[in-house]
Amino acid sequence: MTVPNEATDELEVWIDQDLCTGDGICAQYAPDVFELDIDGLAYVKPPVAPGEEADLLTEPGATAPIPLPLLRDVTDSVKDCPGQCIHVRRVADGTEVYGPEAA
Repeated sequence: MTVPNEATDELEVWIDQDLCTGDGICAQYAPDVFELDIDGLAYVKPPVAPGEEADLLTEPGATAPIPLPLLRDVTDSVKDCPGQCIHVRRVADGTEVYGPEAA
């Protein structure tokens, strides 16, 4: 597995809803990044200022940037996701660094 250089690599996350089991583990670990929608599936949401509500990004393949303070929570979500549907990749080159397709 390639470990990103957290100081220079911007990371983004997306969920493959076709594989999502709706367990909500990701939303428990990182509620500022993941949320279950009315359909019972998890989606990503972009970071917002404190006190603001983020809109879920429900279009297939939608990505959200990962704020550095939340990286550990997001990677824990990837590791514990029963559907193996969470993907984290470098923005610069699209390489998956955490998730089922990470090298």
